[in-house]
Amino acid sequence: MKVHNIMEVVVRDVISKYQNELHLPCTCEHCLNDVLAMTLNNVKPQYVVDEANSAYIRAVHEADRQGATAVLTKVAWAAGVVGQNPRCDNMKNPSE
Repeated sequence: MKVHNIMEVVVRDVISKYQNELHLPCTCEHCLNDVLAMTLNNVKPQYVVDEANSAYIRAVHEADRQGATAVLTKVAWAAGVVGQNPRCDNMKNPSE
């Protein structure tokens, strides 16, 4: 049995679209995945079994301005946390 959380695709799209506006000090894969994980832990999942339904769910979500704004707000919050506390090798303090 295979299921897919469509919100992962939606959040990835939002991160990609607004990456420059998020002002992350590091945009490596690790930091972007941290933003993705933190955001996904704070949004309601939307699971599908049939990938054919994913486009419909994404379109409905994107058409809902309140829902889209809520996701963007959560992405911005997660980016702020990750930006203040980066865990990647690129941003680790050399004095540690």
